[in-house]
This record gives sequence, C-alpha cells and structure tokens, in this order.
Amino acid sequence: MATVGSGGSTAAAGPGAVSAGSLEPGTVSAAHRRLKYISLAVLVVQNASLILSIRYTRTLPGDRFFATTAVVMAEVLKGLTCLLLLFAQKRGNVKHLVLFLHEAVLVQYVDTFKLAVPSLIYTLQNNLQYVAISNLPAATFQVTYQLKILTTALFSVLMLNRSLSRLQWASLMLLFMGVAIVQAQQAGGGGPRLLDQNPGVGLAAVVASCLSSGFAGVYFEKILKGSSGSVWLRNLQLGLFGTALGLVGLWWAEGTAVAHRGFFFGYTPAVWGVVLNQAFGGLLVAVVVKYADNILKGFATSLSIVLSTVASIRLFGFHVDPLFALGAGLVIGAVYLYSLPRGAAKAITSTSTSASGPCTHQQPPGQPPPPQLSSHRGDLSTEPFLPKLLTKVKGS
Repeated sequence: MATVGSGGSTAAAGPGAVSAGSLEPGTVSAAHRRLKYISLAVLVVQNASLILSIRYTRTLPGDRFFATTAVVMAEVLKGLTCLLLLFAQKRGNVKHLVLFLHEAVLVQYVDTFKLAVPSLIYTLQNNLQYVAISNLPAATFQVTYQLKILTTALFSVLMLNRSLSRLQWASLMLLFMGVAIVQAQQAGGGGPRLLDQNPGVGLAAVVASCLSSGFAGVYFEKILKGSSGSVWLRNLQLGLFGTALGLVGLWWAEGTAVAHRGFFFGYTPAVWGVVLNQAFGGLLVAVVVKYADNILKGFATSLSIVLSTVASIRLFGFHVDPLFALGAGLVIGAVYLYSLPRGAAKAITSTSTSASGPCTHQQPPGQPPPPQLSSHRGDLSTEPFLPKLLTKVKGS
C-alpha cells in the first residue's frame, strides 16, 4: 500500500511506480477511488471482525482461554512486526539496525520512558475490552465504544488546545444521547443474556476503556509530534513496555491459573485469529487510513456498527428493538457529522449562525485544519512518521 514517496512526499498516484504526471486524469481518479473503497472495506472489516471474534471466542462452550495471555501475545507479535519493518528500512543490515535501536531506545532513554504511560494505558484498555465484550452483546459494545470519539475530542481540547466546531460539539451530544439510549435498552433486558454476563461490569469496562483510549491516543500523538521517531519505532517501544506490563498483569490477575494450566490453555484457531487481528489490525489501519478521508472513516465506523448488529442477530440471537435502533441511529449520525471536514461543517451551520454571528471556533485563514484524532494505537495519518520503505510497494 503506497504511503510516502521519497523525501517524504505523499505517494498518491495509485498503483505502480509511475508518477501521477504521466497518467491521464481519469486513470488517477479511478485509482484513487479504488484505493478509497479498499480502505473503506479494510476499516469496516477490521472494526467489526475484532469485536465479533472476541465475542465469539468468549461465549463458546468449553475451556475459556486467558484474556491476559492473548493481550501479551498480541503485544509480542506487534513488536516483532515493527522490528521487521525497521529491519527492512535498514536494508537488512543487522549492524545498522542494532546501532539504530541502541541510539533510539537506550541512549534516548527519556523519550523511551515517555511511552511507558500510554503503553500501560493501552495494556489496560486491551484487557478491559475482553471484559466488556464478555459481558455485553457485540452490537451494544460496538455502539457504546464510540464514546471514545467523545473522550478523544475532550482530551484533544484539553491537551492539544484543539478547537471544535459547533457542529462537532452538537454531534458529540448526539453521540452521548445515542449511547445512553442503547444502554437503557440493555438495562431493560433487551435480547437474550448468558447467565455469567454482567451488563453493569461490561458498561464500566467499556467506559473505562473509552477514557483510556481517548487519553492514550492524544498523548501518543503529542509524543509523535514532538519527536522525529517513526510510528514503527514508537510502536516497537510501546510493544516492549506493553509485553512487560502485560506479563505483570497476567501474573497479578491469573498467574496461578496460567502456571497450572499453561500459557496457551484454551487456544483454538479462532483464538489465534483474535490475537492476530489485535496484533496486526492497528498496524494495518495505520497504513490504510491515509487513503480514507474523515468522511470515509465515519462511514467505516457506521458500516461496522451495522455489520456487527446483523452478525450478532445471526450468530448470537441478538434482538433489535426500536430503542436500540434509535440509539444506534443517533450514534451513526453523530459519527458521520463529527467526521465532516471543517468547510462542510461551516456550510451546514451557516444558516444557524447567520443571526448570531460567526462561530468562535473557526480555523485561522491560511492555516490547514488540524488532522482528526484517532484513538487507534498507531493510527495516525501524519505522513512524516510512515517509513520510506513502503514507496517500493505502491498499490500492493
């Protein structure tokens, strides 16, 4: 997948190593459309499949795997993947890679230890997701988990001094209302519920996960913007801390049981699918998301909610009543409105602000709008942090 051209410029010409200037406009436009739709499909599948697969593996009869071991394995695989990407960046030179890692990780130890905070939060968040999905229907979790948009927005305002338009604030209110309605439906006993499920615990876990996701995503972006390290180096450093902290959490929560039954107790092909999805999903989205503008990302989230709901009906006997449909509809609409570019948001709100004056959160003239935040780890479309190695795989 093309990301950055030589010198850091965007390689948006589409497949092949041919420059955009040598292609006809219709060919470039068609290539862009294909890449956008591929990006949309990848985002939808990744967003929905992880939640559905975790829900599936946690509700199967028989031996249940230890969630803490799955979190550790995902961190190990993610770190190894980033290490391989850095190795490829150094053209397969082991000496150069070792010297680079020594300088980046050990010599610049202050920057390394800065990542201990988001790594701890991400590890906690990954464990909380297993708790939440084990106690909530997949569709309910998918809708409620969109609260991470609200928490990310609030932390971006507080920590990055980012401004939001009136439409974005309104969409956040719609989002909160939609989630509240869905949770009211869940509390009312909508749909079948397994005996060992506790919706209260699930709600607490998903809210805590959203809070940690919002803070960690903004904190990670702040670190990336304040350093020259690539996103793969930072993810490798996060993986080192994440593996260590995950092992500590494993020992504290399930150490005796893991020692007695084994690290890979209860692992099946479906469980390995969850681990691989969690390990590679975020890194894949980090590359793919550069082709998906904010509107497409909003569509991807909305489609993944619909897909999760439909799959939950088929797989888990989930019941969609009018209250859930209303709440999910509000969340989908809020996600779409929040993802609109600033220009479109101003056009929509121009009629409502004409009588009271211009919006106080306008972007200064001549300054590009700030990039949308994503709480997905490594899911940043800031081009300078993507490796130059990927210029040789355009369109792959």
